[in-house]
Amino acid sequence: MSNFTNLNYKQYFQSLPSPLYTPVKPQGISNPRLVATSENCADLIGLDVKTLSSDDSLKVISGQALLSNWNPVAMKYTGHQFGHYNPDLGDGRGLLLAQVEKDNGTVFDLHLKGAGMTPYSRSGDGRAVLRSSIREFLCSEALHGLGVPTSRALCVIDSDTPVYREEQETASMIVRVSQSHIRFGHIEFCSFSEQHDLLKTLCDAVIEQHYPQLNHDTDTDTDNREHNKYAQFYEITLDKTAKLMAHWQSIGFCHGVMNTDNMSIIADTFDFGPFAFLDDYDPSFICNHSDHQGRYAFNQQPNMANWNLAILAQALLPLVDKDALVACLDRFSEIFTGYFLDMMSEKLGLLTTDTDKNNTKDNQNIIDQTLKMMALCRLDFTFFFRKLSHINNPEIKTELRNMALDINLFDQWYIDYTSKLKQLNLELADPIRCDRMNTVNPKYILRNYLAQNAITTAQAGDYSVTQRLHHALKHPFDEQPQYNDLAKLPPDWGKELEISCSS
Repeated sequence: MSNFTNLNYKQYFQSLPSPLYTPVKPQGISNPRLVATSENCADLIGLDVKTLSSDDSLKVISGQALLSNWNPVAMKYTGHQFGHYNPDLGDGRGLLLAQVEKDNGTVFDLHLKGAGMTPYSRSGDGRAVLRSSIREFLCSEALHGLGVPTSRALCVIDSDTPVYREEQETASMIVRVSQSHIRFGHIEFCSFSEQHDLLKTLCDAVIEQHYPQLNHDTDTDTDNREHNKYAQFYEITLDKTAKLMAHWQSIGFCHGVMNTDNMSIIADTFDFGPFAFLDDYDPSFICNHSDHQGRYAFNQQPNMANWNLAILAQALLPLVDKDALVACLDRFSEIFTGYFLDMMSEKLGLLTTDTDKNNTKDNQNIIDQTLKMMALCRLDFTFFFRKLSHINNPEIKTELRNMALDINLFDQWYIDYTSKLKQLNLELADPIRCDRMNTVNPKYILRNYLAQNAITTAQAGDYSVTQRLHHALKHPFDEQPQYNDLAKLPPDWGKELEISCSS
């Protein structure tokens, strides 16, 4: 393991044409202090997490100093925000410092978020505040623990530098690690500004880094626009995005701001703002209080991904035949549904082997019925599914039944659920089946009230609550009795927290 100075840095993105970025030096924050670190994320890039607390490391991750082999840039992109195209977007408070290349050839971006003003800051100050940085750190690492593709967070840094939002707060930085920071909006920028050579260059770079097989397995002649590598690149992006949406829906995660500039080209969960995990199951739940029309409500996320992919298809028209793009886009719903049924069948314990996924379409009725019952009975999403593996226990069944607003509806669902298990020759109390359910139904999630408790104590100078919550969320499927208090149902005030895009 190494410290920052010993990593193998590259400048792959910075070697692309200059319209894609602007060189910018970070603006440091004063008296930097580590709030929390992710050992797992540090391992990704070959970094010894213990070195982060050194004076030299604190200087570089707080923007006070630069390594000689870093070349920080603010990326230029555009995007559709709440359905409207905005050509003036770009990294307004974050800088891509460099890429770290591992011995196996894997490349990770090193990104400093909250690094100060850039040419794309518009009216902002380029800063992040402690509350938003803690939320991103905890959520990206929590999603990783849940098995959901996501950008990662190496650490959170607090400071004494004042910033002003609704009130005075302190500036914070987060070191983000990801295999790509390229967004749908990068493709839009190149295409809609009619820089088609730049579009091709950028797509070539993404393909070379992430899907090099396309340079060998497909026709690279752009005249054969229906079957060229850019068409297959789009197909892969669509498939991975559909799977990501199925992940989100299956764990009750609501992103909140699915603008195209927040969509990762490699289909990672990306750009954490007013996100939330569901408490009581409400399919129309809106986690962003600025989303007055419910465009990005929980049950709209697959539709919004489909819409965003249509925008991406439009941006790829200079490289790919329209009919090929439309044919691929038309399959999104089918692909998403397939992934979603697989994941929900696992949550309900309807699969005993991976080969059972061949028949998950037959489970759609009981899946739909379960979700409808949960919504009408106002059952907590995570709590219900975690307890479901023990519903053969009369005390657990009674507990869930008593929580249901409509007991008769719950009773009918229970009859239908157990009938479905019998139809599949599955036993309600089969310990193997129950253990398998507990590998996909987490006990611990980042509820909004838990994040708020961590933020409140951190703002008072106590980072231990953030660190403890992070440790619990690293292993969300394990029992971890020492963290049982973090698995409790939320208090009423915790269900009513309003989260905005403010940073």
